Amino acid sequence: MCDQRPIFLGSLVLLGFFLFFANGEECSNSSSLIGHESEFMMLQHQLRGVFTVVDDCSFRVSRFDMLSGSDVHWWGARSSGFENMTNDGFVISDQKLNQTFKNASFIVQLMGNVTWDKLGVVSVWDLPTASDFGHVLLSNATELGNSSAKAGSPPSESKDVAPGKSNISEALKAPTMFDNCKKLSDKYRLRWSLNAEKGYVDIGLEATTGLLNYMAFGWAKPNSTSNLMLNADVVVTGIREDGFPFADDFYITESSVCSVKDGTASGVCPDTVYEGSDSVGSSVNNTKLVYGHRIDGVSFVRYRRPLNDSDNKFDFPVNSTVNLTVIWALGVIKPPDIINPYYLPVNHGGVESENFGHFSLNLSDHVDECLGPLDADNKYDQDVIIADANAPLIVTAGPSVHYPNPPNPSKVLYINKKEAPVLKVERGVPVKFSIEAGHDVSFYITSDFLGGNASLRNRTETIYAGGQETHGVLASPSELVWAPNRNTPDELYYHSIFQEKMGWKVQVVDGGLSDMYNNSVNLDDQQVKFFWTIVGDSISIAARGEKKSGYLAIGFGSEMTNSYAYVGWFDRNGTGHVNTYWIDGESASAVHPTTENMTYVRCKSEEGIITLEFTRPLKPSCSHRDRPECKNMIDPTTPLKVIWAMGAKWTDGQLTERNMHSVTSQRPVRVMLTRGSAEADQDLRPVLGVHGFMMFLAWGILLPGGILSARYLKHIKGDGWFKIHMYLQCSGLAIVFLGLLFAVAELNGFSFSSTHVKFGFTAIVLACAQPVNAWLRPAKPAQGELISSKRLIWEYSHSIVGQSAVVIGVVALFTGMKHLGERNGAENVDGLNLALGLWVFLCVVTVAYLEYRERGRIRARNLSRGNWVLGNVDEDDSIDLIDSRGGFRDKDDEDRNGGRMEIQLEPLK
Repeated sequence: MCDQRPIFLGSLVLLGFFLFFANGEECSNSSSLIGHESEFMMLQHQLRGVFTVVDDCSFRVSRFDMLSGSDVHWWGARSSGFENMTNDGFVISDQKLNQTFKNASFIVQLMGNVTWDKLGVVSVWDLPTASDFGHVLLSNATELGNSSAKAGSPPSESKDVAPGKSNISEALKAPTMFDNCKKLSDKYRLRWSLNAEKGYVDIGLEATTGLLNYMAFGWAKPNSTSNLMLNADVVVTGIREDGFPFADDFYITESSVCSVKDGTASGVCPDTVYEGSDSVGSSVNNTKLVYGHRIDGVSFVRYRRPLNDSDNKFDFPVNSTVNLTVIWALGVIKPPDIINPYYLPVNHGGVESENFGHFSLNLSDHVDECLGPLDADNKYDQDVIIADANAPLIVTAGPSVHYPNPPNPSKVLYINKKEAPVLKVERGVPVKFSIEAGHDVSFYITSDFLGGNASLRNRTETIYAGGQETHGVLASPSELVWAPNRNTPDELYYHSIFQEKMGWKVQVVDGGLSDMYNNSVNLDDQQVKFFWTIVGDSISIAARGEKKSGYLAIGFGSEMTNSYAYVGWFDRNGTGHVNTYWIDGESASAVHPTTENMTYVRCKSEEGIITLEFTRPLKPSCSHRDRPECKNMIDPTTPLKVIWAMGAKWTDGQLTERNMHSVTSQRPVRVMLTRGSAEADQDLRPVLGVHGFMMFLAWGILLPGGILSARYLKHIKGDGWFKIHMYLQCSGLAIVFLGLLFAVAELNGFSFSSTHVKFGFTAIVLACAQPVNAWLRPAKPAQGELISSKRLIWEYSHSIVGQSAVVIGVVALFTGMKHLGERNGAENVDGLNLALGLWVFLCVVTVAYLEYRERGRIRARNLSRGNWVLGNVDEDDSIDLIDSRGGFRDKDDEDRNGGRMEIQLEPLK
């Protein structure tokens, strides 16, 4: 065996050079910002964390939370203003943040051309939407307060940012950061920072709850053991309709909504109500609102509470060093009205530990139970304006208060006095706009997310309505009429053509049905549209024809035969019906009525165009399992094949050939119910069968056979093993390419999203590398010389690559079977998988047996030699007798030796 020490030492040297060039020279510490520490201001995606400048080329991020984005980077700019961030900002690090972070800590390296003197703000930035998820300020910390005001607090209160225990100055602390966090439920968290020296505690309540819901937290009456809510001192917080927060001090005398009778208040009432209308509110409401916002469907409110309150009547003193019982709740809030000027909580209801609860709390204890950000199911609370053909939409401009995609300009678009609402329009329904936003705002509908003339950013956009001339004022408004049609995309945007990010989204829906159903697809030939919504164990379905007919039928199956059909039709009185059938043939007598459990059944006709609707269970509940409809089950995880037909006349009596369809779908459409998409069902199984058989022949027989011949047939005299090896490998590789061409030609290319394609392509690349590897093999040394390291590396790589290709190829065979079953619903896939697994097992057993025989033959040969060593006993006899250096035997060596065999005998030591 050759000495490997030079190779090992050389590897160490290369590793040292790599580490040197990877790390480069040590970073300097010349910047005045080194050691600067501040907290991220949350703007979107529940971003929190602490930012620290480490040296001239890196910074540390700790306690970092963030929901994932699409293409998120570290971003830098001179200041946090809209123009600077959007137009002058730039990526400052190669690190991407396209994942959810949960209390993470890491070091970020700046790009080589980025220095701290170029940066006034560091942001987490989503490139496609030009969105600022959150940022820290480096040079002008006073901007933090202004950002807080935008996030939801009244300007007069947003500057009051609570201090904490860290060494971060008050100006650089974010109102969303706290020293402690306790998980109250999966959707509700309590955060707090204690300042015992100054005698107060800052408390933050956050929950994934509705917009007009409350979050309550407080202390139970001391020494209470039961009915802890009674006589409790709590703070009720939430977000108002206008998006601003509130936090009020409450006292509980009864478990009911606050009411005042004969001058006496009872229930869950603000402290000020108990004192009467003549009292000064601030004297009894000692809770101070600090900050609040609603972002990504999460309500957050921060308030400050003194530990020892002067109001001993309704507020309890809090000893921060002992365990005290606290209570909490979530529920719906009752907005103020003419009689009641307060936001009053309604009975929370629900389950304990989910909607309400209690526990023992010591404010001095350090608690960190919150791993990662809260993730709400519904993250958008924007107002929705539904366009009406009979009423124009008034477009104006106003100040930005709660724009959904910061950063943004100070002036944004309002529609019907709503700030940047979601505009919902229907296809085929004209929408009329009255533009009164000023002559510096030109309104238009665009495909570009940001607006503001995408060509200036070297991007293309499609303008669907409006343009540079669409501007006006209140005295002289400009009118714009837009009629979205069937080809209009589902989502567009309204903006100003002169300024980015002034507007928001336009949702384009089909008239009526799309408002009621979550998903819709066009069936074959686009003459019928299919709608559905899955709720729990039931599915609501609608189908609408795009042409006039006497009846409309849809079916679940590959063709009308052996399908379950739903027929919408009208009788002589004009009453609509939806009937269900099982079809087991092509004649009228093969259409058998069934009785399915359908609810919310409707059938309507508009100018001869039929629409049918119904709701049915996913799995029918049948007492008689032999009935056909009992087998009509829908699995949302499996593609549903849908077909359709139209005809002139239908009846619920005896059907005749005159009731047969006049037009029908040519092929079924496979509807992915959970994904909300569909694709045409193509009969690919014969072609895939040929593809699969050829790949099995190559990867299951020929290529493994070539490897086995090189391993176990070398003891045969002559070069027969070499010829068998070459013939089998070349034949197998040729069949692999033919099988690949069959699949590519039929599928019009292939996508790497499939696991089968990934494994198959990897195996083919490795197999193609073998002929190239064989052509580049180093020459064998002359007789008596040691084998070179290049030759040894080549022999090992040729063997390992070939064996790896076959193993990956066999894995591709199994993934191909799985893909065939998932994509085309092929039957017998389980049987084919079993057969393939049995074949692989037999091959493994055969290889084990051959290996056993080979090793036995080598042992027998060594024993017959007595005390003499013939070559290398670790190799097979053909190699030993021909080449004492081991390795593969070339046919050229036999020619050079004249077909003679030379043996070198060495005495035993």
